[in-house]
Amino acid sequence: MKVIIGVRFRKTGKIYFFNPGNLHVNLKTKVIVETALGEELGEVVAKKKLLPNTELSTPLKDVIRIANYKDIKHDEENKKKEKEAFKICEDKIKKLKLDMHLTDAQYTFDNSKLLFCFTADGRIDFRELVKELAAIFKTRIELRQIGVRDEVKRIGGNGVCGRELCCCTFLNNFEAVSIKMAKEQNMSLNPSKISGNCGRLMCCLKYEQEVYEDKLKHLPKIGSVVQTDEGEGVVDSIETLKEIVKVKLKDENNDTYYKKYNAKDLKIIKNADSDIIDDEEKENMAELQKLEELEKQDKETNNDDIF
Repeated sequence: MKVIIGVRFRKTGKIYFFNPGNLHVNLKTKVIVETALGEELGEVVAKKKLLPNTELSTPLKDVIRIANYKDIKHDEENKKKEKEAFKICEDKIKKLKLDMHLTDAQYTFDNSKLLFCFTADGRIDFRELVKELAAIFKTRIELRQIGVRDEVKRIGGNGVCGRELCCCTFLNNFEAVSIKMAKEQNMSLNPSKISGNCGRLMCCLKYEQEVYEDKLKHLPKIGSVVQTDEGEGVVDSIETLKEIVKVKLKDENNDTYYKKYNAKDLKIIKNADSDIIDDEEKENMAELQKLEELEKQDKETNNDDIF
């Protein structure tokens, strides 16, 4: 077991674990820690706790000290310089006519590196840009391409639910999301209704997916033939979370009527072989396929969290 604290370097950044040693640190305490990039200033967002060694994917680095006035002042100066660097880099991108969108500029705490984050549709040859920036700032320059989700995470905003975006408040990592999740959750398959501010599938589709997957194992598919207390019928629709099944039946005059049943009161005679593609899905098929393709492209983009 290891004693750890959680530190975040940016408001919406990932939480990293560090060894606090004998230091007494409270929540919101500013600390200087050792990282792969050198010393960095971060804020404590998770108090001391014990963590099994098996849950640590990398060796635990140390908290060097609690940040003093000089450290905090230096960090504030870096933030000002980052704004200036951002504007200069934007001007250089326009001058060189590069098809890329700059999203962020970050100095390491010791100013040994200046990192620029950008989005682009494909690969960009930015070697000339790096040369010009290095000549201006006299430090090591790194340009990193990020995904559109990371871009929105930095910009901020509100979702269709009216709340601040999940990626700007508590999401540390972006998990894979698919059209299949929206379909299994009986959501509208209109791309505009299942896409977030980033133009990708909404991250919240993932939140309840495990519950839906578990319940769907015990429910008949739409189109399945089932036995009810009023005879055989065909499954018309499903309320997954309530485990309620709407069945299409025929009376003695061969007229169609519908009735809802608890799934446990039905016996599956013949389950449907595959999921039915409804009219809405057919209508939006091209856009849905494009969304899926964008999801695959995002996986290939290096979206590792950056301080």
